[in-house]
Amino acid sequence: MGKTMAEKILGSHTGKEVSAGEVAICEVDFCMSQDGTSMMVIEQLNNLGAERLFADGKKYAMVIDHNSPSPLMAVSDIHAKMRAYCRQKGCLLYDIGEGICHGLMPERGHALPGGLVIGADSHTCTYGAVNCACTGVGSTDLAAAVFTGKLWFRVPESMRFIARGKWPKGVYSKDLMLHMVGDVGADGATYVSAEYVGPAIAALDMDARFTISNMAVEMGAKFGLMEPDEKTIEWVRAHTKEKLQPVFSDADAAYADVREYDVSKLGPLVARPHRVDTVSPVEELEGTPIQQGLIGTCTNGRLEDIRICAEIVKGKHVHPDCRLILNPTTKRHFVEAMNKGYVQTIIEAGGVFVTPGCGPCVGTHNGVPSSGETVITAANRNFKGRMGNPNDVNIYLGSPATVAASCLNAKITDPRRYL
Repeated sequence: MGKTMAEKILGSHTGKEVSAGEVAICEVDFCMSQDGTSMMVIEQLNNLGAERLFADGKKYAMVIDHNSPSPLMAVSDIHAKMRAYCRQKGCLLYDIGEGICHGLMPERGHALPGGLVIGADSHTCTYGAVNCACTGVGSTDLAAAVFTGKLWFRVPESMRFIARGKWPKGVYSKDLMLHMVGDVGADGATYVSAEYVGPAIAALDMDARFTISNMAVEMGAKFGLMEPDEKTIEWVRAHTKEKLQPVFSDADAAYADVREYDVSKLGPLVARPHRVDTVSPVEELEGTPIQQGLIGTCTNGRLEDIRICAEIVKGKHVHPDCRLILNPTTKRHFVEAMNKGYVQTIIEAGGVFVTPGCGPCVGTHNGVPSSGETVITAANRNFKGRMGNPNDVNIYLGSPATVAASCLNAKITDPRRYL
């Protein structure tokens, strides 16, 4: 019987062939934590008596992104301790303004095809778009791996998601992912390795592919892997000089489930409050009043997403009863968007940019909605309280195009009329 991508990658990191259901102790390639989890990692490392970290700390990065810059004195103290620990132990530090961890790890060459990366954040699965097996773990597990360079895994079963067809105007990778999550359910792929393949996936640029892998965890998946192609290799080689070891599933690999989708039949989709798998066509929700829109986060804050927003709002203006906030995934995406004129276009249309980071999405600061408001966001989660206010706030999820079009009208709007 052939092997899936997950079985091959975990096997290569434990030194023997493994199959779904087995327990494997694997050598990890890289570890990451952010400012919401790093203090717990540091505490556990101190409890372990970790004088030295594996690879002298060079395979571990801390990222300040959830509170960037710090909004509170207590948070500032945490940031200071993170900086001091990284100086002491030789860990990498990505400080305020560099961007969100899930944009930085592949962008800075830490997540590579065929690699195994863990992070103390649930959306670590994002790097599956570059054919890297990556997953979120608890801070204690991460500390153990940072100390020893190893971690145990139960080898997951795999589900294969095959996407075919030609992409219609106004339909994006976010719409496909919402459709798949709605089809499978928020727990329909729990602890499986999701493989996203097919001609419709191959037609996407890397920015769009990251969106799909990012939301693998929204269906419960352990990994969100994609097969590497020329686009993948070209993108990765632009970000690292390391030797690449791409991995493909065998033709006779065993899958727990295989599902096929025709993107040519899709229209823009929106997930309704307060579940990511409660998905409806935009036409059914059109006209729903909104007071705020958000484009950005680790899901949809890349150059392509900012470009789409700029194209829709160019020469127009955000409705006076609505706010449009953008938080770029990384500084590089922000700078590229400035160089191409997208930032100026959006600002002239009434949009507002905040520091590259997680703020509006996770609700730590920047853009917390008031009680009773309705938000449409291109982020990945819409449960109650997600954006920092648990009091009667409704959050809808859509593509950057749907968010941009909706902000022009202060109500959920089909983006196709602006394309």
